Amino acid sequence: MDLKDKLISSFMAFENNIDVEHPVHDIRSEAFKNFEEKGFPTKKEEAWKYTSLKSLQKIDFSIFPKEVNALENKQVKKYFLQEIDTFKIVFVDGIYSSFLSETTHDGVDICLMSAALTKPMYKQYIDVYFNKVASKDDSLTTLNTAFSREGAFIYIPKNKMPKKPVEIVHFSTGNEASLMIQPRNLIIAEENAELQVIERHQSLTTNEVLTNVVTEIFAAKNAIIDYYKIQNDAKTASLIDNTYINQKSNSVVKVHTFSFGGKLTRNNLNFYQNGEYIDSTMKGITILGDKQHVDHHTLVHHIEPNCESHQDYKGVYGENSTGVFNGKIIVDKIAQKTNAFQQNNNILISDKATINTKPQLEIFADDVKCSHGCTIGQLDEDALFYLQSRGIPKKEARALLMYAFANNVLESVRISELKTSINRLIAEKLGVRLGFDL
Repeated sequence: MDLKDKLISSFMAFENNIDVEHPVHDIRSEAFKNFEEKGFPTKKEEAWKYTSLKSLQKIDFSIFPKEVNALENKQVKKYFLQEIDTFKIVFVDGIYSSFLSETTHDGVDICLMSAALTKPMYKQYIDVYFNKVASKDDSLTTLNTAFSREGAFIYIPKNKMPKKPVEIVHFSTGNEASLMIQPRNLIIAEENAELQVIERHQSLTTNEVLTNVVTEIFAAKNAIIDYYKIQNDAKTASLIDNTYINQKSNSVVKVHTFSFGGKLTRNNLNFYQNGEYIDSTMKGITILGDKQHVDHHTLVHHIEPNCESHQDYKGVYGENSTGVFNGKIIVDKIAQKTNAFQQNNNILISDKATINTKPQLEIFADDVKCSHGCTIGQLDEDALFYLQSRGIPKKEARALLMYAFANNVLESVRISELKTSINRLIAEKLGVRLGFDL
């Protein structure tokens, strides 16, 4: 039985146990019909031309964990941000862990999706939460809509800001031989609200793990959201990350993606600008080795005038790794005075590494400032020689050049402690101690 057949069988059993009066019962059923019709994406589709899911579909994943292992804080402490305190919402094998979490109701609501769906005050967000429009366009989003049972719900009221950042962490323990989990997150920042979120998926096992996550972010007028994705998972863990961001006038949303680990990672990042004077930022650093595969697929849809978007992705690829960048900017006819920038720069440090990059512009307005570009190259041998001539060993010199290449992406990280943590991960990934405080 392949994975699609197993999912069909599992959903039939899952649906039989769902209360037909549940707020999202009908939405789940409709979503799964869409997935049945489309199935998993294939390389015949342009958006998946360089990323194949065939090998994952042959794995006998458990769809629902039979038993969840309890974790102690000392087992997972290193995966949290250590230098500052944060609100934590933690899941183990897709199930909420009250022991590891620290949430708050201090003027904001940081809780579980299952709890939010039962609260009358959030009823208006139920259809939005399952994003029916997006679900019909992407088969993996429909799959998540059908099967998701839990996730994080963050609601920031008007003019509010949590006293500290929020960490959303998903752990996989290896209790099952292979496990597929499908978290669903919803983040809402009302007018003039502000929020910082750090998200991480971490496997604690050598067993195969597949995470198919959907996150929806809504930024109201003048809201500010910083979202940081740390992807440094085990070599047997695969991640499909679907993020949909809807912005209103004068809002600012920045998403930073740091991809250092995992077997296969696919990031689908979609921005929709529904208002004027919106600022959307996407930045990423990818450092891969071995046979790792990371695919960044971005979309920015400029719908109204006087908005900006900025994309800057840097990649360093070694050994037999593969990188993909497929970025699209759409500027509607009405979206005059748009300022859109897109750049993807890559360094190959191995003859066997591969990068496929395709920046795209679709512009239907005539008064805009839009640019895109990509580069693929190797380390500058003259710069490497210069550093060595100053007494820096070759390995450290190469690491310094690679760090300098990616450093400008870190400049816009607004949590200094997180920036320090990312610098440590970069040094670890490059296999050196850089010898100075980054």
